[in-house]
Amino acid sequence: MPSIFTPTPAETERKLPGIGGKPPLHRHPTGGGGGGGDDDYTNRRRGPREALYRVRTFVFLGLACDMVFFVTLIVVFYASQSGLRTNPRTHLLTSNWYPVHLPTILYWNTLALLLSSVTMELARRGIFREFDVLEEWLGLGRPALRRAIPWLGATLLFGALFLTGQGIAWRQLTAAGFAFDQSATPASYFFYVITGLHAAHLLAGVAALILCLVSLGWLRRVEQRQIAVDATAWYWHAMGVAWLILLAVLALGQ
Repeated sequence: MPSIFTPTPAETERKLPGIGGKPPLHRHPTGGGGGGGDDDYTNRRRGPREALYRVRTFVFLGLACDMVFFVTLIVVFYASQSGLRTNPRTHLLTSNWYPVHLPTILYWNTLALLLSSVTMELARRGIFREFDVLEEWLGLGRPALRRAIPWLGATLLFGALFLTGQGIAWRQLTAAGFAFDQSATPASYFFYVITGLHAAHLLAGVAALILCLVSLGWLRRVEQRQIAVDATAWYWHAMGVAWLILLAVLALGQ
């Protein structure tokens, strides 16, 4: 009886991934969406940089809308100077624009605002100082935060001085006979509108600065603290530039 020959199955060569053969198709996860790793520093679309750029874009878009608003206000300011009225005595058309002498304290307020912009920038640079940030990443304390907080406090002080000085300027102008009421001239009316709207924007900046100072205490990650200071700083600088333009318009545009 013939025997049945059953061939033994040929052994297949098994190779470890990475030692010859095809590499494995599945890649093991390497962590979250951007913490750690050298690739995060070269890829701007990942990690803390992406969040920083997104917040900056949002702030810049809001500031662009604010600048358009101030430019529109300046255009209306110049257009109002061409208004005419009829003199009841001479029956002639005369201009109803009477220039307003700016209170001297406005220039001291400008100095305070410029100093606040300097201290704000020092705070922003301090929170991004590489050596201090590295120590915070390694858990060796919060040197960047300690470096930024005093400058943020100084910025808050100068901002409060500016707003207080604006209030004094309004009282001085009222005492000089240019009250903000129905008898206000077009020039004095625009003085109150322009300075008042800017003060409202800066008051919002003061509120954002206070919120930033409070949040720095409970934000655990250094990049979150950087974003908070960076966004506040850009808004503050924009309000400083806007005030310089508005002051030049009020001082030279009448």
